[in-house]
Amino acid sequence: HRELLDLTCRLANTLKKYGIQKGDKVAIYMSVSPVSVAAMLACARIGAVHTVVFAGFSAESLAGRIMDAGCKAVITYNQGVRGGRVIELKATVDEAVKNCPSIEHVFVAQRTDNKVQMGDRDIPLEEEMAKAASVCTPESMDSEDMLFMLYTSGSTGKPKGIVHTQAGYLLYAAVTHKYVFDYQQGDVFGCVADIGWITGHSYVVYGPLCNGATSVLFESTPVYPDPGRYWEVVQRLKINQFYGAPTAIRLLLNYGDEWVKKYDRSSLKTLGSVGEPINNEAWQWFYNVVGEGRCTLVDTWWQTETGGICVAPRPSEEKAEIVPAMAMRPFFGIVPVLMDENGKVIEGNDVSGALCIAQPWPGMARTIYGDHQRFVDAYFKAYPGYYFTGDGAYRTKKGYYQITGRMDDVINISGHRLGTAEIEDAM
Repeated sequence: HRELLDLTCRLANTLKKYGIQKGDKVAIYMSVSPVSVAAMLACARIGAVHTVVFAGFSAESLAGRIMDAGCKAVITYNQGVRGGRVIELKATVDEAVKNCPSIEHVFVAQRTDNKVQMGDRDIPLEEEMAKAASVCTPESMDSEDMLFMLYTSGSTGKPKGIVHTQAGYLLYAAVTHKYVFDYQQGDVFGCVADIGWITGHSYVVYGPLCNGATSVLFESTPVYPDPGRYWEVVQRLKINQFYGAPTAIRLLLNYGDEWVKKYDRSSLKTLGSVGEPINNEAWQWFYNVVGEGRCTLVDTWWQTETGGICVAPRPSEEKAEIVPAMAMRPFFGIVPVLMDENGKVIEGNDVSGALCIAQPWPGMARTIYGDHQRFVDAYFKAYPGYYFTGDGAYRTKKGYYQITGRMDDVINISGHRLGTAEIEDAM
């Protein structure tokens, strides 16, 4: 934590030196790494608003987000490394910012030793950080000031910049991290999500760090250099909680059990699933093979817009039942309701409907950047007085919740949302 603070403060002072101030927007286009985490925290420290763009997105997608947010700077790497391939991040940024007049500076960190073309607005990040002071007093912020924006796909039009604010978001990320995963002081928390998605924001960066946890950064893919990669990392780092996506679990299941059994997984206490409903076969394999039938497995339901986990089997009474492949129990303060097609609340159990949330909670998104009307229309218009999730759900005979998937034409692939309008546009 001391080293991360030093890195963060130097990066923060570098941003300030080049005119980044409280309220300015900064795009981060980097692979998962200590510097990318420090970049997020440096923005937070000086009151700038970060918008992380997944480092696999095209120049066009990056430019669209930069323009929508009005970003003043981009922080990137010379290149990225993923699954044994080198990815030209700086070249993609160069292509993107050609059409972005708001960009004044591009800060370039070094992930590889290869030289890349540097122009007038490009700043070598590590060189500048080496000259910067290692103390940076945090900016005083209001609880409702913007902390970050993160773009996600809607059923129509361009991606939406979901806005999260300072206090409520951080509180919700920290409390859900602690109670859903039963995080204990000294545990090693391994969330293998990318920081380009909300899962990386809440359960790689903000939640674990707020709780003083050791958080694992996973830059690779589940099958590079081989399908044992996750479990090799679990053994080497003695990971206690492992949080990943059903898509990856399904992929690894196809490679057989030997890749899992090759490694010692005795450190694992809790397994988590995120991004989409997990199918029964994947749940059973994750629980019985990876977790050896002795780890708690939490299937977590939540969204970019909710800021953190809303429905999960834990927290609950000790040893309370966990039904395979079901999110089950609402988190503290979350009041789920099911609605019928006439907009009426469906009472009782053994029923299905549109999943809504009846009461506000600290981690909820506050608006869509620059388009509050779209925010109201997308989430609060269908069922007035309720937050509509876009998902359908089934409430079991015992009153547990099972998420059945999207009710609109948004396609969900391992938690990465694709709007059909975007797909048509690309075609």
